[in-house]
Amino acid sequence: MARFARWYGSGPLHLLVLIASFALTGYAMVRLFAVRPWEVAIWFVGAAILHDLILLPLYSLADLSALSVLRHRAADRPTVPWINYLRVPAFLSGLLLLVWFPLVLCLAAPYPGDTGLSDSVYLGRWLAITGVIFAASAVAFAMRLRRLRRAARGDKNRPAAGQGAAP
Repeated sequence: MARFARWYGSGPLHLLVLIASFALTGYAMVRLFAVRPWEVAIWFVGAAILHDLILLPLYSLADLSALSVLRHRAADRPTVPWINYLRVPAFLSGLLLLVWFPLVLCLAAPYPGDTGLSDSVYLGRWLAITGVIFAASAVAFAMRLRRLRRAARGDKNRPAAGQGAAP
């Protein structure tokens, strides 16, 4: 088993799940291509072009900008890896926008009849959810920073090894 893990890089369960996910994806692709081959091919090519040529440079630039703007900090403060507290809510907000953009941007004509809601409510709700996600991330970051500062203060109050009172 150790030899397999060393050769493969993970356990056999990981390989089994990976093979099952590829089999499920292959089955879905065969079914989709049987019904709408051109639409699926256009969707895949369009998604690859949209992601690789437009979205990847945009979110890489946004990430580098956030890193360069927020990198400067005082050396005496405890450091917390903060970037993921910004990346995760931005990713979730972008994913929600990607999934619901026709409704958020009022581009979906048939939905008001199907849902009973007008198009005007979705933008406000997406912005509210985005605000809540970023606020929750900020609270989690503040709690982590507070815990780290308390631990740093506790270390300063402790005597160094060998300097305490004898038992």
